[in-house]
Amino acid sequence: MLKLRKGHDMTLAAEAIELPSGQTMPVLGQGTWYLGERPERRQDEIAALRTGLDLGTTMIDTAEMYGDGASEELVGEAITGRRSDVFLVDKVLPSNASRRGTVQACRRSLRRLGVDHIDLYLLHWRGSHPLAETIEAFAELVDAGDIGQWGVSNFDLSDMTDLFEAGGTACATNQILYNLTRRGPEYDLLPWLREHGIPVMAYSPIEQGRLLGHPQVAETAARHEVTPAQVALAWLLRQDRIAAIPRSSNPEHTRENAEARDLQLSEEDVAALDTAFPPPTGPQPLEML
Repeated sequence: MLKLRKGHDMTLAAEAIELPSGQTMPVLGQGTWYLGERPERRQDEIAALRTGLDLGTTMIDTAEMYGDGASEELVGEAITGRRSDVFLVDKVLPSNASRRGTVQACRRSLRRLGVDHIDLYLLHWRGSHPLAETIEAFAELVDAGDIGQWGVSNFDLSDMTDLFEAGGTACATNQILYNLTRRGPEYDLLPWLREHGIPVMAYSPIEQGRLLGHPQVAETAARHEVTPAQVALAWLLRQDRIAAIPRSSNPEHTRENAEARDLQLSEEDVAALDTAFPPPTGPQPLEML
């Protein structure tokens, strides 16, 4: 188990990133893709989410798409009685992202979650509805108190510039596929987001487990006496204004994820990982899972 930094209490809230609005979100959260779809695992999944709350990974990310609302219902059960502890992130499907459809989708999500507001509401990916319509709907939801703020997911650089041209300068975050094996955003998207003060939320930070068997990740983990997953998370969290939302379906993995906040990679570690996973040398299309 990782030794904690002096003065750091794992039961406290995670370190936070300031959003453009001045509000903050935790730097490490919990993803819920595929959770809530298997009844026999429900209690373990709820226990994993509650363990994360106990350990300060208080951002929980879900979406109406996940299990056709089953993930939202699971999250709602897990946070019952603890809503004030949670920074809740949800997403609207592009097919629902018209002016009226966004508002209706959000309120369906609120009912499934059993809450009166969502802290951060995202457009899951860009679809056919005009961005200006979705932005207007987000503003309506903010004014109504249904959401605290809004952002996007899976938006490449051209999508972000279109968003701003459509009036979307209030965008709070861009949730993207970003990890050691998916470094394309570093070439142009991440610099643009930093320039505009928009933090990144990295999903699939351990590449759905595929990073765990990589020799360099395993070597780095062995040197620090930690797990490969903790190395992959620490590599992301060492960067400015990057949050990560690893998924876990059992409490022990949730605990390991939370402890990754205390792993400090050395310059030598980072250089070795750069050699194994070279940064991009030119623009690359944003990847999605």
